[in-house]
Amino acid sequence: MFSKIKVNGADAAPLYKYLKRVQQGGMLGEDIKWNFAKFLVDRNGVPVNRYLPTTAPFSIEADIKDLL
Repeated sequence: MFSKIKVNGADAAPLYKYLKRVQQGGMLGEDIKWNFAKFLVDRNGVPVNRYLPTTAPFSIEADIKDLL
């Protein structure tokens, strides 16, 4: 069962605190501004990239294949 969680602020879920702390930075800033933000995580659990909510899932296929 799933429930609503916080992704920003002091009460953010630990997963999102981690993803934002080790993210690649850039124009996205620290906060998650909208649903469907995407994080690509390697097999060791290290985030390697973050994508805008408007990024189509299939457009990151090459990045995923590079990690396999």
